[in-house]
Amino acid sequence: MAADPTGTRFSLRAADVSAEIAEVGAALRALRVGGVDLVPDYPADVPTPAASGIVLVPWPNRIRDGRWEDDGELRQLAITEPKFGNASHGLLRFAPYRAETQTDAAITLRADVFPQSGYPYHLENRVTYRLVAGGLRVTHEITNVGSSDAPVAVGTHPYFRISDVDTADLSLQLEARTWFRLDEQNIPVAEEPIDDEHDLSAPRRVGDLALDVAYAGLPRREGRIEAHLIAPDGRRLNVWAGEGFEYVQVFTTDRFPGHDLAVAIEPMTAPADAFNSGRSLRRLAPDETWTLDWGVDLVG
Repeated sequence: MAADPTGTRFSLRAADVSAEIAEVGAALRALRVGGVDLVPDYPADVPTPAASGIVLVPWPNRIRDGRWEDDGELRQLAITEPKFGNASHGLLRFAPYRAETQTDAAITLRADVFPQSGYPYHLENRVTYRLVAGGLRVTHEITNVGSSDAPVAVGTHPYFRISDVDTADLSLQLEARTWFRLDEQNIPVAEEPIDDEHDLSAPRRVGDLALDVAYAGLPRREGRIEAHLIAPDGRRLNVWAGEGFEYVQVFTTDRFPGHDLAVAIEPMTAPADAFNSGRSLRRLAPDETWTLDWGVDLVG
């Protein structure tokens, strides 16, 4: 039997909630609540498709040409998105994580970002997946274990569905004041006020959307920003993100294996190319830890 290209799968279960986390990328591979699958599945013999469920660190999204200026010094990262000539989705997309602790309902995984070409910093990176009533809570802990301040941004790349409804027939809702216009390399060149094409403040049918868009200016209620996938019968899948997460990327695709349509809802602490723009980029001091939370639940 061929080895699983996503590595070991870690299973969690509590009451009517279960999840599966892949070793590679600490990817959220499956989530089920009350018999309803909330994450699209994919064949066992393929690597994680379209960055499905992976942790994005030390940056989400893209860095133009993989090149950035670090306090006056030009740094060059490996080009991992040849189609557009960018460094994409951080340095741990295909890295194996190891389990530090695990119970029936929770697991903490760790993979360090070691100093390397284009990023001479050392980060301890942990992610904890914990089942809760109706869904899942995810905690990221990034610690700078190096000797100088380290630039860091964090994201995650989950895809969602409500499995007894065609994804095209779900509605997507996300309140935002602005969106980022991209150039031919998928790098932001302007932040624009929300227009009719990108407005998701009222629910819109996913099958009518074609998006690869980062949103900003999201209202925060009780410390959280939120996006929603809504079924025709009123059930609602809520994706929330706590303090530090200021942006959400929405991506729709017809190229997710085994599915006619898939939608990713991606909390991010910074937009694409933050290493160059400086937008929302955080510099962690030596021994400083940054803790972030997001989660998903099914209501109704």
